[in-house]
Amino acid sequence: MRQGFALFAGISTDVIKAAAREAEARGYASFWVNHPGPIDGLAALGAAAGETRRVALGIGVIPLNTRGPASIVEGVRVNALPLERLLLGVGSPNPGALGRVRAGVRELRGGLSTRIVVAALGPKMCELAGEVADGVLLNYLPASHVPWSVEQVRKGGDATIYAYVHAGVCEREDGIALARRDLFSYAVVDSYARNFERAGFADEVAEIRARHAERDREGALAAVSDRMVDAIDIMGDAPRVRAAVEEYVEAGVQVPVLMPLPWGPDRNLVIERTLTAAATGE
Repeated sequence: MRQGFALFAGISTDVIKAAAREAEARGYASFWVNHPGPIDGLAALGAAAGETRRVALGIGVIPLNTRGPASIVEGVRVNALPLERLLLGVGSPNPGALGRVRAGVRELRGGLSTRIVVAALGPKMCELAGEVADGVLLNYLPASHVPWSVEQVRKGGDATIYAYVHAGVCEREDGIALARRDLFSYAVVDSYARNFERAGFADEVAEIRARHAERDREGALAAVSDRMVDAIDIMGDAPRVRAAVEEYVEAGVQVPVLMPLPWGPDRNLVIERTLTAAATGE
Protein backbone atom coordinates (compact mmCIF):
# COMPACT_ATOMS: atom_id res chain seq x y z
CA MET A 1 0.00 0.00 0.00
CA ARG A 2 1.37 3.44 -0.93
CA GLN A 3 0.39 4.96 2.36
CA GLY A 4 1.09 8.46 3.64
CA PHE A 5 1.22 10.12 7.03
CA ALA A 6 0.34 13.78 7.68
CA LEU A 7 0.70 16.36 10.42
CA PHE A 8 -0.71 19.83 10.93
CA ALA A 9 1.94 22.42 10.08
CA GLY A 10 1.05 24.24 13.30
CA ILE A 11 2.64 21.46 15.35
CA SER A 12 6.21 22.31 16.37
CA THR A 13 9.02 21.91 13.87
CA ASP A 14 10.76 19.44 16.19
CA VAL A 15 7.69 17.19 16.22
CA ILE A 16 7.42 17.43 12.42
CA LYS A 17 11.08 16.45 12.02
CA ALA A 18 10.74 13.49 14.38
CA ALA A 19 7.53 12.29 12.76
CA ALA A 20 9.03 12.53 9.27
CA ARG A 21 12.02 10.43 10.33
CA GLU A 22 9.77 7.87 11.96
CA ALA A 23 7.37 7.73 9.01
CA GLU A 24 10.23 6.99 6.64
CA ALA A 25 11.73 4.40 8.98
CA ARG A 26 8.38 2.64 9.34
CA GLY A 27 7.75 2.30 5.64
CA TYR A 28 5.32 5.10 4.86
CA ALA A 29 5.56 6.14 1.21
CA SER A 30 4.91 9.84 1.83
CA PHE A 31 4.95 12.43 4.60
CA TRP A 32 2.57 15.41 4.40
CA VAL A 33 1.91 18.69 6.14
CA ASN A 34 -1.16 20.86 5.80
CA HIS A 35 -1.26 24.52 4.77
CA PRO A 36 -1.88 27.20 5.83
CA GLY A 37 -1.03 27.15 9.52
CA PRO A 38 0.95 29.00 12.20
CA ILE A 39 4.07 27.56 10.54
CA ASP A 40 4.32 28.04 6.77
CA GLY A 41 3.59 24.68 5.19
CA LEU A 42 6.49 24.83 2.72
CA ALA A 43 8.89 25.72 5.54
CA ALA A 44 7.55 22.83 7.62
CA LEU A 45 7.99 20.49 4.67
CA GLY A 46 11.52 21.82 4.22
CA ALA A 47 12.28 20.81 7.80
CA ALA A 48 10.95 17.31 7.05
CA ALA A 49 13.02 17.13 3.85
CA GLY A 50 16.22 17.68 5.81
CA GLU A 51 15.43 14.69 8.03
CA THR A 52 14.58 12.17 5.30
CA ARG A 53 16.08 10.66 2.18
CA ARG A 54 13.47 8.51 0.44
CA VAL A 55 9.93 9.36 1.54
CA ALA A 56 7.85 11.55 -0.80
CA LEU A 57 7.01 14.96 0.67
CA GLY A 58 3.46 16.28 0.32
CA ILE A 59 1.73 19.55 1.17
CA GLY A 60 -2.01 19.72 1.11
CA VAL A 61 -3.16 22.15 0.18
CA ILE A 62 -1.95 25.62 -0.77
CA PRO A 63 -4.97 27.80 -1.70
CA LEU A 64 -4.40 29.43 -5.07
CA ASN A 65 -6.73 32.28 -4.19
CA THR A 66 -4.32 33.55 -1.52
CA ARG A 67 -0.94 32.39 -2.84
CA GLY A 68 -0.16 32.60 -6.53
CA PRO A 69 1.90 30.11 -8.52
CA ALA A 70 4.95 32.39 -8.68
CA SER A 71 4.97 32.68 -4.89
CA ILE A 72 4.61 28.92 -4.54
CA VAL A 73 7.52 28.29 -6.91
CA GLU A 74 9.66 30.72 -4.93
CA GLY A 75 8.66 29.04 -1.65
CA VAL A 76 9.65 25.63 -2.99
CA ARG A 77 13.05 26.99 -3.99
CA VAL A 78 13.68 28.99 -0.80
CA ASN A 79 12.98 25.91 1.31
CA ALA A 80 15.16 23.71 -0.92
CA LEU A 81 12.42 21.13 -1.43
CA PRO A 82 13.59 18.18 -3.54
CA LEU A 83 11.44 18.24 -6.68
CA GLU A 84 11.87 14.51 -7.30
CA ARG A 85 10.13 13.81 -3.97
CA LEU A 86 7.62 16.66 -3.88
CA LEU A 87 3.84 16.21 -4.02
CA LEU A 88 2.57 19.76 -4.40
CA GLY A 89 -1.03 20.05 -3.27
CA VAL A 90 -3.02 23.08 -4.45
CA GLY A 91 -6.66 24.04 -4.66
CA SER A 92 -9.26 26.71 -4.08
CA PRO A 93 -12.01 26.92 -1.44
CA ASN A 94 -14.23 28.55 -4.07
CA PRO A 95 -15.97 25.82 -6.09
CA GLY A 96 -16.40 28.28 -8.95
CA ALA A 97 -12.66 28.81 -9.33
CA LEU A 98 -12.14 26.14 -11.97
CA GLY A 99 -10.38 28.55 -14.32
CA ARG A 100 -8.04 29.72 -11.59
CA VAL A 101 -7.08 26.15 -10.68
CA ARG A 102 -6.58 25.15 -14.32
CA ALA A 103 -4.38 28.19 -14.96
CA GLY A 104 -2.53 27.71 -11.68
CA VAL A 105 -1.64 24.11 -12.46
CA ARG A 106 -0.45 25.14 -15.93
CA GLU A 107 1.79 27.86 -14.48
CA LEU A 108 3.18 25.58 -11.80
CA ARG A 109 4.08 22.98 -14.40
CA GLY A 110 5.98 25.67 -16.25
CA GLY A 111 7.98 26.59 -13.15
CA LEU A 112 8.49 23.23 -11.42
CA SER A 113 9.14 19.69 -12.58
CA THR A 114 7.26 17.92 -9.80
CA ARG A 115 4.00 16.05 -9.15
CA ILE A 116 0.92 18.23 -8.68
CA VAL A 117 -2.09 17.17 -6.61
CA VAL A 118 -5.36 19.14 -6.72
CA ALA A 119 -7.78 19.15 -3.77
CA ALA A 120 -11.35 18.48 -4.85
CA LEU A 121 -14.80 18.03 -3.33
CA GLY A 122 -17.51 18.76 -5.88
CA PRO A 123 -18.11 17.08 -9.22
CA LYS A 124 -16.61 19.78 -11.46
CA MET A 125 -13.43 20.17 -9.41
CA CYS A 126 -13.02 16.39 -9.17
CA GLU A 127 -13.32 16.12 -12.94
CA LEU A 128 -10.88 18.98 -13.48
CA ALA A 129 -8.37 17.39 -11.09
CA GLY A 130 -8.62 14.15 -13.02
CA GLU A 131 -7.89 16.04 -16.22
CA VAL A 132 -5.03 18.40 -15.30
CA ALA A 133 -3.33 16.98 -12.20
CA ASP A 134 -1.20 13.97 -11.34
CA GLY A 135 -3.34 13.35 -8.27
CA VAL A 136 -6.51 14.44 -6.53
CA LEU A 137 -6.71 14.91 -2.76
CA LEU A 138 -10.02 14.09 -1.08
CA ASN A 139 -10.67 15.36 2.43
CA TYR A 140 -13.31 15.27 5.15
CA LEU A 141 -15.43 12.56 3.63
CA PRO A 142 -16.47 9.14 4.91
CA ALA A 143 -15.16 6.05 3.14
CA SER A 144 -18.70 5.43 1.89
CA HIS A 145 -18.51 8.60 -0.25
CA VAL A 146 -15.21 7.73 -1.93
CA PRO A 147 -16.73 5.76 -4.85
CA TRP A 148 -18.83 8.76 -5.93
CA SER A 149 -15.78 11.03 -5.78
CA VAL A 150 -13.66 8.59 -7.78
CA GLU A 151 -16.38 8.39 -10.42
CA GLN A 152 -16.25 12.16 -10.87
CA VAL A 153 -12.44 12.18 -11.09
CA ARG A 154 -12.46 9.47 -13.74
CA LYS A 155 -14.64 11.62 -15.99
CA GLY A 156 -11.59 13.85 -16.36
CA GLY A 157 -8.73 11.36 -16.33
CA ASP A 158 -6.64 8.89 -14.43
CA ALA A 159 -5.18 11.03 -11.63
CA THR A 160 -4.06 9.09 -8.55
CA ILE A 161 -6.65 9.18 -5.76
CA TYR A 162 -5.26 10.45 -2.45
CA ALA A 163 -7.39 11.00 0.65
CA TYR A 164 -6.78 12.28 4.14
CA VAL A 165 -7.96 9.68 6.65
CA HIS A 166 -8.69 11.51 9.91
CA ALA A 167 -8.13 8.98 12.66
CA GLY A 168 -6.38 8.70 16.00
CA VAL A 169 -5.41 6.11 18.56
CA CYS A 170 -7.09 7.85 21.46
CA GLU A 171 -9.96 7.57 23.89
CA ARG A 172 -13.23 8.65 22.33
CA GLU A 173 -14.22 10.65 25.42
CA ASP A 174 -11.02 12.69 25.05
CA GLY A 175 -11.85 13.64 21.50
CA ILE A 176 -15.61 13.66 20.98
CA ALA A 177 -16.12 17.34 21.87
CA LEU A 178 -13.17 18.33 19.67
CA ALA A 179 -14.50 16.20 16.84
CA ARG A 180 -17.87 17.94 16.97
CA ARG A 181 -16.11 21.31 16.92
CA ASP A 182 -13.94 20.20 14.01
CA LEU A 183 -16.83 19.02 11.84
CA PHE A 184 -18.97 22.02 12.76
CA SER A 185 -16.22 24.35 11.48
CA TYR A 186 -16.38 22.65 8.07
CA ALA A 187 -20.16 22.22 7.90
CA VAL A 188 -20.62 26.00 7.93
CA VAL A 189 -18.42 26.29 4.82
CA ASP A 190 -20.62 25.99 1.74
CA SER A 191 -18.41 23.66 -0.32
CA TYR A 192 -17.89 21.24 2.55
CA ALA A 193 -21.55 21.47 3.56
CA ARG A 194 -22.58 20.33 0.07
CA ASN A 195 -20.16 17.44 0.21
CA PHE A 196 -21.41 16.37 3.64
CA GLU A 197 -24.92 16.44 2.20
CA ARG A 198 -23.89 14.26 -0.74
CA ALA A 199 -22.25 11.88 1.72
CA GLY A 200 -25.53 11.34 3.57
CA PHE A 201 -25.42 13.96 6.31
CA ALA A 202 -28.00 16.41 4.96
CA ASP A 203 -30.06 16.40 8.17
CA GLU A 204 -27.02 17.16 10.28
CA VAL A 205 -25.87 19.95 7.98
CA ALA A 206 -29.31 21.58 7.96
CA GLU A 207 -29.51 21.56 11.75
CA ILE A 208 -25.92 22.74 12.23
CA ARG A 209 -26.37 25.66 9.88
CA ALA A 210 -29.80 26.59 11.28
CA ARG A 211 -28.46 26.71 14.83
CA HIS A 212 -25.36 28.58 13.65
CA ALA A 213 -27.54 31.19 11.89
CA GLU A 214 -29.35 31.71 15.19
CA ARG A 215 -25.99 32.17 16.98
CA ASP A 216 -26.67 29.02 18.98
CA ARG A 217 -23.18 27.55 19.01
CA GLU A 218 -23.94 24.86 21.56
CA GLY A 219 -26.96 23.74 19.56
CA ALA A 220 -24.89 23.69 16.37
CA LEU A 221 -22.20 21.54 18.01
CA ALA A 222 -24.82 19.17 19.40
CA ALA A 223 -26.23 18.76 15.88
CA VAL A 224 -23.00 17.04 14.78
CA SER A 225 -24.27 13.49 15.22
CA ASP A 226 -22.33 10.51 16.58
CA ARG A 227 -22.65 8.77 13.20
CA MET A 228 -21.11 11.78 11.45
CA VAL A 229 -18.19 11.85 13.90
CA ASP A 230 -17.60 8.12 13.71
CA ALA A 231 -17.59 8.17 9.90
CA ILE A 232 -15.15 11.07 9.42
CA ASP A 233 -13.14 11.74 12.62
CA ILE A 234 -12.37 8.18 13.66
CA MET A 235 -11.18 7.47 17.20
CA GLY A 236 -10.31 4.19 18.83
CA ASP A 237 -7.58 1.63 19.36
CA ALA A 238 -4.86 0.63 16.90
CA PRO A 239 -6.94 -2.07 15.14
CA ARG A 240 -9.73 0.48 14.58
CA VAL A 241 -7.30 2.92 12.99
CA ARG A 242 -5.86 0.21 10.73
CA ALA A 243 -9.37 -0.85 9.76
CA ALA A 244 -10.29 2.75 8.91
CA VAL A 245 -7.36 3.06 6.51
CA GLU A 246 -8.33 -0.23 4.88
CA GLU A 247 -11.94 0.93 4.48
CA TYR A 248 -10.80 3.93 2.43
CA VAL A 249 -8.59 1.74 0.27
CA GLU A 250 -11.38 -0.74 -0.35
CA ALA A 251 -13.63 2.18 -1.34
CA GLY A 252 -11.20 3.29 -4.06
CA VAL A 253 -8.47 5.42 -2.47
CA GLN A 254 -5.12 4.55 -4.01
CA VAL A 255 -2.99 6.46 -1.49
CA PRO A 256 -4.53 6.90 1.97
CA VAL A 257 -2.84 9.66 3.96
CA LEU A 258 -3.35 9.11 7.67
CA MET A 259 -3.79 12.39 9.55
CA PRO A 260 -3.80 11.71 13.29
CA LEU A 261 -6.31 13.42 15.53
CA PRO A 262 -3.96 14.63 18.30
CA TRP A 263 -6.66 14.65 20.96
CA GLY A 264 -5.96 13.66 24.52
CA PRO A 265 -3.81 14.67 27.47
CA ASP A 266 -0.61 13.84 25.55
CA ARG A 267 -1.02 14.83 21.90
CA ASN A 268 2.49 13.71 20.94
CA LEU A 269 1.78 10.24 22.32
CA VAL A 270 -1.41 10.06 20.24
CA ILE A 271 0.58 10.99 17.13
CA GLU A 272 3.21 8.35 17.92
CA ARG A 273 0.64 5.61 18.58
CA THR A 274 -1.34 6.48 15.48
CA LEU A 275 1.77 6.45 13.30
CA THR A 276 2.74 3.06 14.71
CA ALA A 277 -0.77 1.63 14.36
CA ALA A 278 -0.86 1.88 10.56
CA ALA A 279 2.85 1.42 9.82
CA THR A 280 3.56 -1.00 6.98
CA GLY A 281 7.20 -1.71 7.82
CA GLU A 282 10.28 -1.27 5.69
